[in-house]
Amino acid sequence: MTKTVRTEYLDIAYEEAGETGGPVVVLVHGWPDDAGCWRDVIPALESRYRLVVPHLRGHGETRFRSAETMRSGQTAALSDDLVRFVEALELGPVVVAGHDWGARAGYGAAALRPDVVRALIAMSAGYASSGPTAPLAYDLAEAYWYEWFVATDRGRRAFDEDRREICRYLWRKWSPGWEFTETEFARTARAWDNADWPLITAHAYLQRWGEQPGAPEYQQLEERLAIHPPIRVPTLVLHGLDDMDNLCRTTENQARYFEAGYRRELLAGVGHFVPREAPGTTAAAIEKFVAGLSTGPPTPSV
Repeated sequence: MTKTVRTEYLDIAYEEAGETGGPVVVLVHGWPDDAGCWRDVIPALESRYRLVVPHLRGHGETRFRSAETMRSGQTAALSDDLVRFVEALELGPVVVAGHDWGARAGYGAAALRPDVVRALIAMSAGYASSGPTAPLAYDLAEAYWYEWFVATDRGRRAFDEDRREICRYLWRKWSPGWEFTETEFARTARAWDNADWPLITAHAYLQRWGEQPGAPEYQQLEERLAIHPPIRVPTLVLHGLDDMDNLCRTTENQARYFEAGYRRELLAGVGHFVPREAPGTTAAAIEKFVAGLSTGPPTPSV
C-alpha cells in the first residue's frame, strides 16, 4: 500500500515492508526507473529490516505542494528531499541504499547530514564525478548524449511526448545483456506519467552541467556540495561492469572522499540497473554491509 508523508515542498509517496522493529534501510530508486526496482530485492531483506521505499520527486505519486515551486532535479534538491523524508517519518539515523539518482541523493545526504544517514550503499553512480568543471572523456560524453539532448527543444519534447520510447532505448543501451520484459517496463513507465517528470528530468541535466541555475531554495546546499565535502559514514559502492551509462571508471579511485571506509564491488555481467538485474546479489550485499556496521567500516578498496 502506498502512503504519503508531507515535507516542506512535497507530499512524498512511499511504501514500507519488513520488520518494523528492525534496522531501517531506505531504498531510493534512480532514473529512468521507479520504486519497483526494489521489488525482487525486498523479499530477501524483509525478515530482518524495516524497508522504506520513497518515490522521487516527479515520479509516481509524489506531488509538489505548490504550483509555484520550481521543478528542480538538481542533486541538492534530491538530497534535501531524502533528509526531509527521513525526518518527517522520524526514522532516526538510517542506512540508505540508492541507485543512480538515488545514489546521488544518498551521497549528498550523507555528506551534509551524517546524523540522518549513518551508512550508504550507492549503486551505478560515483561521488564528485560530474559537473561543469569535472573532467569528461569523450567516450563518457558519448554515453551522456541524452543529457545534452535535453538542452535542445527537440530533446525536451522527446522526454515529454515520447518518454516511454526514449527510456526504453536507454534501458536497452545501458544494460546490453539484460532482457527485461514488456510487463516490467510498462509497470515502471507508469511512474513517468507524473506531470512533473519531464521538467525535473530536463532541469536535472541542464543544471548538472551548468546550463541552468538551480532553485534558489537550494543555493546554500548546492554551494556546500560543490566543493565535494568528505563523506563520514561507511560506504559501499556496487557497479555493473557492463554499465553503458555511468561507465565503471566514474566510481574508480574515490576512496579519498570517504573518511569512514569505502568499498567498491564490480558486478560481472551486470549493466546499469543493478537492483533489477542482480536482485539477489544486491540484497546479499546490503545484508552483509549492514551486519558489518557494528564491527567497523568496510575494508578499503579502490
